[in-house]
Amino acid sequence: MSEYAVEFEHVWKKFRRGERYDSLRDLIPAATRRLFSREGLASLKPQEFWALNDVTFDLRRGDSIGIIGPNGSGKSTILKLLSGILRPEKGVVRVNGRSGCLIELGAGFHPDLSGRENVYLNGTILGMKKAEIDRKFDAIVDFSGLSDFLDTPVKRYSSGMNARLGFAIAAHIEPEVLIVDEVLSVGDYHFQEKCYTRMKQFTEDGTTLIFVSHNLAAVSSLCKSALLLKYGEPVYQGDVRTAIGKYYSFYEEDGEGKAVRVVSSVLKDSGGNGREVFEPGERARFSVVIEATAEIKDAHVAFYVHSQEGERLFLSTSGQHDTGMLNLAPGERVEVDFDLNLNLQGGIFRLGFAVTDTFDQQFLYSNTNLKQVVMTGNGKSSGSIYLDPKITLTSSERDVESLQPATR
Repeated sequence: MSEYAVEFEHVWKKFRRGERYDSLRDLIPAATRRLFSREGLASLKPQEFWALNDVTFDLRRGDSIGIIGPNGSGKSTILKLLSGILRPEKGVVRVNGRSGCLIELGAGFHPDLSGRENVYLNGTILGMKKAEIDRKFDAIVDFSGLSDFLDTPVKRYSSGMNARLGFAIAAHIEPEVLIVDEVLSVGDYHFQEKCYTRMKQFTEDGTTLIFVSHNLAAVSSLCKSALLLKYGEPVYQGDVRTAIGKYYSFYEEDGEGKAVRVVSSVLKDSGGNGREVFEPGERARFSVVIEATAEIKDAHVAFYVHSQEGERLFLSTSGQHDTGMLNLAPGERVEVDFDLNLNLQGGIFRLGFAVTDTFDQQFLYSNTNLKQVVMTGNGKSSGSIYLDPKITLTSSERDVESLQPATR
């Protein structure tokens, strides 16, 4: 038996842009040209592009890796190659052991069958035997929370109900290798927490995990390493926090040179002094001086706060506060001030800044890590946020009397 649970070595995968065949008359000659073409599989033909470009990673049993990157970077392509849906042009893709794929939950459901019948249908598609489904049936239903709708055709289910039942089935296949694509976004908050707990249990039990998500906090918590992709090419593989930091740098690079240049940024306390370390609840001002490199008309400014793990904690824009539009001629400068209470504690937080167009659709500048602030803890509470609680104990007269010692 191989020491590796997953072997993904020097893999290339290409796709074709805009190819559609509306008739058999068009499809047959196109397929014939491909079959007898002298060009190798590794070469690009017109309208083709590399979705993956020489990607390599190997996972030992019990390892976990998060695959992150912007949309279109090839993350889902990797998962489809691992699950056998696609084949590579070049390279080796090998999964050693029973695999479970949480990619498109509920994709194997039949709309006219009931939830009960689809548990057996989808479970079979995922590789479970009938006896295994029988044994786990009650646990699957209990996890989904859909016992009252079990005999209802799934075509009457909402999208959230479909996702709940799909995850509940997939979560009980006991895989040696688990392949996951953004499933923690399904259902309501309570169900997401159940999904997250189940995923943690898989990793603690030694399941090898490949996890794709834009939720960087979840990647940081669930995965021991990370693979960062951009335009199908590997940018970095290794420490999760380093990968997240490099991921943020994409947006810094993309923001520069469009229409805005940041001249300076500083965090000040209430006395106007520049500082980087604050106590929970202190008042602060985040000041950013920008210069227009092109004409800016009717733009908004935005302020972000992220945790070190990448979770967005706060976002607010000038458009939400009705402070007016930003209009600058090329070469003109302006200072943007954000006055705020730093109700954070016990950690390092990233302060970001952005300039967007009128409808918040296009970034004229974006940097989610323009400044960092270190927040101390005061020993009175835990967690990332600080709510400055006041705790009192108040009893009614009757309650006070009941607390008095009994007299004989």
